[in-house]
Amino acid sequence: MPHSLLERSDVTVLLVGSGGREHAFATLLAESPRLDTLFVAPGNAGTAGIATNVPIDVEDSDALVAYSLESGVDFVVVGPEAPLAAGLVDRFDSAGILAFGPTAAAARIESSKWFAKEMMREHGVPTASTQIFTDYDQARQYILAQEPPIVVATDGLAAGKGVVVASDHDEALAALRERIGDGGPGVLVQEYMTGQEISVFAFVDGEHISPMIAACDYSPVGDGNVGPNTGGMGSYSPPTAAVWNDETESRVRLEIIEPVVAALASEGSPFRGILYAGLMLTVDGPKVIEFNCRLGDPEAQVVLPRLKSDLLEVMICVALGDVPSASLEWNDQSHVAVVLASGGYPGKYATGFPIDGLDNMPTGVTVYHAGTRLDGDKVITAGGRVLAASASGDTLEAARCRAYEGVSRIRFPGSFHRGDIALIQ
Repeated sequence: MPHSLLERSDVTVLLVGSGGREHAFATLLAESPRLDTLFVAPGNAGTAGIATNVPIDVEDSDALVAYSLESGVDFVVVGPEAPLAAGLVDRFDSAGILAFGPTAAAARIESSKWFAKEMMREHGVPTASTQIFTDYDQARQYILAQEPPIVVATDGLAAGKGVVVASDHDEALAALRERIGDGGPGVLVQEYMTGQEISVFAFVDGEHISPMIAACDYSPVGDGNVGPNTGGMGSYSPPTAAVWNDETESRVRLEIIEPVVAALASEGSPFRGILYAGLMLTVDGPKVIEFNCRLGDPEAQVVLPRLKSDLLEVMICVALGDVPSASLEWNDQSHVAVVLASGGYPGKYATGFPIDGLDNMPTGVTVYHAGTRLDGDKVITAGGRVLAASASGDTLEAARCRAYEGVSRIRFPGSFHRGDIALIQ
């Protein structure tokens, strides 16, 4: 599909977001021969080194649209789920600016777990059995009738921290009390599934689906997958051949991704962007844990470094509804990312600490910023998940060793990380 943006070498791009995913996006966008100027709103200390940060909140759609019109922005990339769910892409569309990401209607695949579950049920997509409740007493009675472990999840956006896998009834009821309330989102009580968890991503243009890529993510805060869920403490890609192979990939495409993309299109809300399927590879085959309407974080820090293609070209093709015209290629190298977090995360934590060691990384290690900001010329902490040290290698173990060597050189007060990322038993 011919389009002027694909023929230009002076494209001005606005990237919306401030996390590690956006730093990874910015890194590749900055390498595009089509790019002239890259703005990031609001960005972080990492994006400040390769783009112009703009102090506008991701959910201030009026200000983002106004800034884009005033600054001659040609193309917008929306990274996080909250502005997507709030309809930021719809706003840019109305303003006549091409944007990458799903509309609010399509983003319901993530913003409403119940919407996603109902769609999967209607179209025969394999997933865990689920009940939704808005009444505490009804939910309590149902939980007490189930055999633990029991999964309790918020029906809405929760930055990766809305799900509790309760080992007994008391823990499940405590999770229920934290999540249910009058007039708020419902609570889903789901069947507990066992198997290997995997994240699968594809560029989707509303109809066509790109070749998929997979990664493994570590959500619990502690080694051995103990403790509360977080937004992600590390990841690696590709998964081992025993987990992600031609047979599994074919089943996921035919049984999950294609039916969901077709279902969204048939309902008048075609999905354009990156579709993320969180899956459990059970003894009965792959089943959906949840869908996200954007690239994961920290999966982005191991998936995007494997992209050999021009990311800006791919994103423009997706936004134009023409995935087949995008020359999409991935390399076969292993990548491992280890997140460094603030002490206390995912609970309360302090910020404002100086970060040392960022200029002393081993060869092959890239540090992606998330919860950081600049204080003069000093990088300081500004969030729960602060950084991710990402490394490549010819083998998973080589990439893992290199990533942890990078982690060992970074220092800030209260810093902690998991020690078992990509440790395959």
